[in-house]
Order: sequence, then structure tokens, then C-alpha cells
Amino acid sequence: MASSSRLSPPKVPMELHVKNREKLLKSLRQHLIETSRPLYGLVLLQGGEEKTRYCTDHIELFRQESYFAYLFGVKEPGFYGAIVSSWLGFSFFFPPILLTMENCHAFCLWLLIVICDVLKDIATGKSILFAPRLPADYAVWLGEIKPLSCFQQQYMVSMVHYTDEIGGVLHKLSNVLEKPLLFLLHGLNTDSNNFSKPAEFEGIEKFEKDLTTLHPILTECRVLKSDMELALIQFANDISSEAHVEVMRKTRVGMEEYQLESIFLHHTYMYGGCRHCSYTCICATGENSAVLHYGHAAAPNDKILQDGDMALFDMGAEYHFYGSDITCSFPVNGKFTSDQSLIYNAVLDAHNAVIAEMKPGVSWVDMHKLAEKVILESLKNGCIIVGNVDDMMVERLGAFFMPHGLGHFLGIDTHDPGGYLKGLKKLEGPGLKALRTIRELQEGMVITVEPGCYFIDALLVPAMEEGSKTAKFFDHEAISRFKGFGGVRIESDVHVTAGGCQNMTKCPRQIFEIEAVMAGSPWPLK
Repeated sequence: MASSSRLSPPKVPMELHVKNREKLLKSLRQHLIETSRPLYGLVLLQGGEEKTRYCTDHIELFRQESYFAYLFGVKEPGFYGAIVSSWLGFSFFFPPILLTMENCHAFCLWLLIVICDVLKDIATGKSILFAPRLPADYAVWLGEIKPLSCFQQQYMVSMVHYTDEIGGVLHKLSNVLEKPLLFLLHGLNTDSNNFSKPAEFEGIEKFEKDLTTLHPILTECRVLKSDMELALIQFANDISSEAHVEVMRKTRVGMEEYQLESIFLHHTYMYGGCRHCSYTCICATGENSAVLHYGHAAAPNDKILQDGDMALFDMGAEYHFYGSDITCSFPVNGKFTSDQSLIYNAVLDAHNAVIAEMKPGVSWVDMHKLAEKVILESLKNGCIIVGNVDDMMVERLGAFFMPHGLGHFLGIDTHDPGGYLKGLKKLEGPGLKALRTIRELQEGMVITVEPGCYFIDALLVPAMEEGSKTAKFFDHEAISRFKGFGGVRIESDVHVTAGGCQNMTKCPRQIFEIEAVMAGSPWPLK
């Protein structure tokens, strides 16, 4: 069946980033009021820089820094962005005028217009971009060098200056203070344990710096998605779901794993305009599907597909910074065996049980434990483990089959930040310590639901050793049947709504659906 698509890249409204800036200002001002701090200061972020490959002049494909992308939507490297966060920077100038009956009305009208303009700026914030100043001869290599006015119109900001003017412009905007305050981005990403980079520029020593206020407020802004953000995430899901179906249709015994990766990348770029993926594609088959982050440079999706293998393909496209994260599992020959069906349905039942329970106020820790319990019950019914499931939960048996967390926030980053609010600490214990958030669900969150069941010797062998608290739960003969099986993961991107949730991913999930699609049936099935 020839490749095609019913989708086309949607137009991206820059109002999305205007609204993101307004959201930040509202949250920042509220924080300053609640902490009895003065309502003044300038938010300043530094965008990403192009990087070369080690000492060469080969420039790697650039992708904007995520916080900067969230606020400004700028796709070019080398930019800075500032937002005037309050009354600071706006001064009233009243020209000397002799008020008479004739001109009093005109003066009052003028004053009203001035005040309205100022209040509008206060409400929306004055946004400034700073673009790198490029020599004229760069046009030979880069094409036309855009005038600053183009960036102002394209990115819907109040003004644009060059990066070598940052200090002067910010001082002018805050001329009522000798040493203006800059809110800079600096804080811990709890998924990566890396810190965001605060902006730096020549002359920054003339400003007062606040390195603690902005990061948690801006991070929390990213947790709840607007309708315009959801539309982009939905498109990334739609084109990625379509690409996963295309991969299923073209999977054949004897292919290389990377050939399936290339089919996904081609489809999302060709039909969706997605130049970036949200993460490195995981195209794992056979025993590789038990390697949770397979696909990296040391394991580059290069195994030959064998008859009888299960495939676990975790791939998601990114569109205008907003991403998707989808995993499909299926047999490479297109037909499930009884053992493959047993493990697949255990994971699918967990996936569906979690989505059925998701709504505002639900604890994500409870959802993780629900997924574990459903999988353990299925494995017990399949005579792979024995004993009381509640006792298994006490001994954390589920973590030996699903060592990772149930899911994570999704947005501009695959692992979107905000999983741990200030004061929240990661849990202890197998499986639970891997959770990327322990928060209660809120309307507007987008979170992945990705239960899995894997047969990993490094986990199962110690758990089955004589003397272990968990050894009594295993049917050793049955477990040996799954040596080399790998694993199954099913992952969907889910939007939490006011009354429940919406699954944004549209892939075949039921066994009969997968087998039909792999045999050539159209999707959705008629």
C-alpha cells in the first residue's frame, strides 16, 4: 500500500506565545503580591545557541531552548527575550499646558488615551526580542538577512533590538532605578537533574539579579496547556499515530530495525513538516524490547527482525516545539502467539484501566499502583506468578516487571518539567522512585500513560533467588519460557479534562486491530 496522509501541517498562531507571556506575568505578579515584594522588574531569558560538531565547522541542526520557545516561539538561534513585568519602565510625561475651558476637554481625552495605553502594556507586558547583529556578507551563506521589523511582526513582540544593545535598552526601560532588577531563569530540572542556564550579557553586573523566583513560576505555567498548545500536541499525535500505522503495515521479518525508524521519520517529515523528533527513536525487537532506552548510539536500532519477535517502537514527532510520545508493541510477523497475547493484554488492560480512572484530583501515585496491580493480576491468571496479589503489592513485585514510572508530563519537552512542585520529594522503593511526578492530576495537564511488562534477567534473577522475599511468587518454569521475550509497552498521550480525560493518540491497540492493520486493512477499521 502506497504511503499517503490525510493530514497537512497546520498554521501556527503566534498568539499562543503572547498568551504564554501573559500567563507568566499574571503568575509572577500574583507571587510578588503574595510574598509582599515590590511589583517591579524585568524578565530576561537567553535563547539557545548553534553548536558545531566538536572542533569542526559542521553545525548541528538547531532546536530552540524550551523555556525560550514557550515564551517567544523564536526558531532562530542567538536571541534573547525580555518582558517588562510591571509598572517599571513606564513614566507619565505631562507637557506644560495652561488649561482653559477650550482645551480642558482635549487634555482630559489625551490623558485618558495615555492611561489606557499604559494599562494595556501593564496587562499584557512589553515584550522585547534581541536579535544577533549579523554582518552583511552573511547573506551569501544564510540568504536575506531580515530587518528587525520582520522579527517584530513575525513573533508579535513590542520591539526588537540587537543583542549588543541589551544593557542599554533594559536600563532605559527601567530608568527609575539605578540598579534594575532582572528575573533570570535558573532552576533544577527534576527529570534530568540539570540546571537551566540564566541569561548572560556584557554589562549584566549593572543589574540586580534574582535567580530563584522565575524558574518555579515559569515551570508551573508550562504544566497546564492552553487550547492552542493542545492543538499542536494533537497534531503531533495525529501525524505520529499515522506514522506508527505506516510502520506496522511495512514491518517484515528480515528487515533491520533502523529501516522501520526511517519509515516513521519520513512520514512525519514528508506529510507533517516535522523536522524534529521529540526524542531518539526506540525501535526495539526481540530481547532489545526489554532495554528501556534502546536506540542510543551504542545500540543504534540495528538488529535484524526475526520471525516470532515482538517489536516495541517508541517514537514521537515534534511540531513547532510541541511533541508527542507514543509506543506501539506488536509481533513482527503480524500474528500474536498465545504468550504474546497474554503479556500484551496484561499491559493493554493496565493502560485502559488507568485512562478510565483519570480525572482532576486523582493521585498519579495511585494510577501507577493501579497499573502494577492490573498487570500482576493478569500474570497470575496466566500462571506466570502465584500467590496473593495484595501481598505482591506490599513486596513491590510489580516493579520487577515494570521498573519505570507510569508516565510523565508532555509538552514542549518529552519529559515536560513540573513533576515535582517545591516541597515534593521523590518516593522511595522499587518502581515508585522512578516516578517523574507524584502530583494529583489537574485539568489542562497532558501526561503519558505508558505501562509496560518486561522480562529483564538483571531484575528477575535476584528476585527469584532462594531466600528472597519475592521468590515464592514466581513460577520458575513459566518465567523461563519468557527468557529472551523482551517486553511490551503501550504508551498514549492523555489530556486531563474537567470531567475525565481525552486520549490524544490514535493507534491500533486491540489485538484484532493490530493484526488487521498489519494485514493491510485501512485505519481506522471500517
